[in-house]
Amino acid sequence: MPVGPYFSRSKLWFGRPIPQLSPMIDTPANSVKRIVVIGPECTGKTDLSEFLASHYDTEYVPEYARGYLNNLVRPYNQDDLITIANGQLRIEDEFARTAKGLLICDTNLYVIKIWSEFKYGECAPEILDQIKNRSYDLYLLTYVDVPWEDDPQREHPDKRNELYEIYLNELRTQPVPFVEIRGDRDARRQKAIEAIEALR
Repeated sequence: MPVGPYFSRSKLWFGRPIPQLSPMIDTPANSVKRIVVIGPECTGKTDLSEFLASHYDTEYVPEYARGYLNNLVRPYNQDDLITIANGQLRIEDEFARTAKGLLICDTNLYVIKIWSEFKYGECAPEILDQIKNRSYDLYLLTYVDVPWEDDPQREHPDKRNELYEIYLNELRTQPVPFVEIRGDRDARRQKAIEAIEALR
């Protein structure tokens, strides 16, 4: 799917250019363990992702949606979620090329699936197909015990508990192991490290 002028501006947000990818990913990227930090809005996903990438001296994949929506000059719609999903996969595969054994993903397509179903009552088949075709090694599910911080892109301060249960049920129905991440920052970080170490 074409992404229009957004890619030319995204390099400012991500800090480096994001090239179009060839269909084949470099062999080393296929052997990287992919760790996904997932959960409702404002639950410390980015803070934890950045910490883990620093701790393991590897790459962390930022949330494509944030940069995309920042550059959108109209309200987003359901079709935008397909563009966001494709963009997220492209940058994930790009960062995997230079990851050092582990790739920390600050979201994946389950977030977009839940977002779409919660807001629109359905999810595009293209997104569901990509979920089936992607492989991950661990999910870190962040709990809602982080104080809410207002942000123009956040929509549901009063529905985080409801959304957490949706995420929890979603992860229970898929085969990849997951760990719930709760507590203060140090407790969260320690729990995440322990879960990752169990994979190594």
